[in-house]
Amino acid sequence: MKRSKAYNNAKAMVDGNKKYSPLEACELAKKTTLVKYDATIRASFKLNVDPRQADQQIRGAIVLPNGTGRSQKVLVVTQGANMEVAKNAGADYVGDKEILEKVKGGWFDYDVIVATPDMMGELGKLGKILGPKGLMPNPKTGTVTPNIANAIDEIKKGKVTYRVDKEGNINCLIGKSSFDTEKLAENFATLLGVIIKARPAAVKGNYIQNCTISSNMGPGIKVDTTL
Repeated sequence: MKRSKAYNNAKAMVDGNKKYSPLEACELAKKTTLVKYDATIRASFKLNVDPRQADQQIRGAIVLPNGTGRSQKVLVVTQGANMEVAKNAGADYVGDKEILEKVKGGWFDYDVIVATPDMMGELGKLGKILGPKGLMPNPKTGTVTPNIANAIDEIKKGKVTYRVDKEGNINCLIGKSSFDTEKLAENFATLLGVIIKARPAAVKGNYIQNCTISSNMGPGIKVDTTL
């Protein structure tokens, strides 16, 4: 695959045979971004898991200590008194069954859907629409909950979700290139700690097979996760 001169110059800054400390990797990711805007910094993990097994389907959500650097629009699907609770908590959109008709028609001007348990029967009917977009609320990520005020607060503060794909990979944002390196590294350390803690009991041998940090379109920087 032919790469641009800018990419090749950025890649030349990275030693492909070295595993960098999280702090070094975050600093390099900031330096090797190829875009002029505030680039997203991501961490990618290759795990020794079999997602076909129920106990190895690693999934969850965490609030990064330094946020994500981006605001997320929240749609709350609920009814009754909880609608006012959601509005007061800062939800961008609030609705009941009627708003789901809008979703069914192709409306996606939001990043996260939070729902109370009593609305999941209705939301479940939209699984084929919301599922492929990663928008279906789930108790494991805290987006199906009776405590919607707390859920909204966490999302606005920098909550991110992570989920292993069918190849055993997890990709998750940890901040922006404008962040201080130390703050990026702290966010990474928080994510790493959660992934290590989620190690399935059935996994033998090396659990994290590879880990990289990169910016938008920038080269991957290998990270030493044993530090």
